[in-house]
Amino acid sequence: MKKKTTIIIIIVAVAVVLLTALGLVAISSQKLHIAEPTRVNVPDNASYNDLVDSLDVHGCIPNHAIFNALAKMRKLPTHIKPGSYRFTPGENIIFVIQKLYSGNQTPIRVTINKKRTVKQLCDYLGTKLELTSDSLLFLMESPIVCQQYGETPQSIIGMFPQNTYELYWNITPKALLNRMLKESETFWNGRDTLLKAVGLSRQQVLTLASIVEEETNCNEEKPDIASVYLNRYRCGMPLQADPTVKFAIGDFGIQRIRGNMLEVESPYNTYKYAGLPPGPICIPSVASIDAVLKNKKTDYFFFCAKEDFSGRHNFSCTHEEHLSNAKKFHKALNERNIR
Repeated sequence: MKKKTTIIIIIVAVAVVLLTALGLVAISSQKLHIAEPTRVNVPDNASYNDLVDSLDVHGCIPNHAIFNALAKMRKLPTHIKPGSYRFTPGENIIFVIQKLYSGNQTPIRVTINKKRTVKQLCDYLGTKLELTSDSLLFLMESPIVCQQYGETPQSIIGMFPQNTYELYWNITPKALLNRMLKESETFWNGRDTLLKAVGLSRQQVLTLASIVEEETNCNEEKPDIASVYLNRYRCGMPLQADPTVKFAIGDFGIQRIRGNMLEVESPYNTYKYAGLPPGPICIPSVASIDAVLKNKKTDYFFFCAKEDFSGRHNFSCTHEEHLSNAKKFHKALNERNIR
């Protein structure tokens, strides 16, 4: 009887081992059948069913029964952590579950370039991150919030230097502003000496640089254009910058500034009001910022687009020279029927 019992025990043990081995083989073979890296976003307050549906839509559940069994063993259904998760071809389902359970999300790359208004910036970030554009816009338009960062609703856009950043998809609007404050500080720390030499504040440099940015795409010309506006600003002459009029009107597609446009009532209208506008008219590039900071010395007070439409400019020291250049350019505009 003892012998028979021993045999039964051995058989059962072997069966358990075999079943366990088969189970491990089955689990180890459960790999993602995706052709390329796939990102799955898990929003705040997502349920386990929401998570499963999202993973399924992206082809990240090779076997529902095994996934659910392993997920329950890991207690994933009660530990849903929002975020953006990146999964790769051939990744095992065990690692998928562990990644989700631990909240090991993958940052996304967000490139901030020349946005002209705070709303444009917020709308763009709303397409890249979980936050809504309205929630970010609310903070950036709040004088109280802006004051916490040493900014105003007109100047806070300058706290977003042009660059590519790695951000967590579910970053909050407040956390994003805190992050950009650090990025802004890092950017300016390397330029403090130049900032002191030019004798302007960060906000003033950014505002001038934004005008330079809108005047040309030619980096070689930016120091000369910056010198024109610095010369005008320092002697109290109105900047008379066409891009500020477009900003004041709110129409960035205007090809030709005409007389009645110069009368628009706005603190951004630098034909009507001397000094700098209340804030940047776009997020300037590094080249435009450095063009202002390098403070190139010229006697230029005027510039006009070249009549060959090359995107370059004729620079002049006197109003008479400028009128001559402007006449040639306006003639070219008329010939092309640009009104």
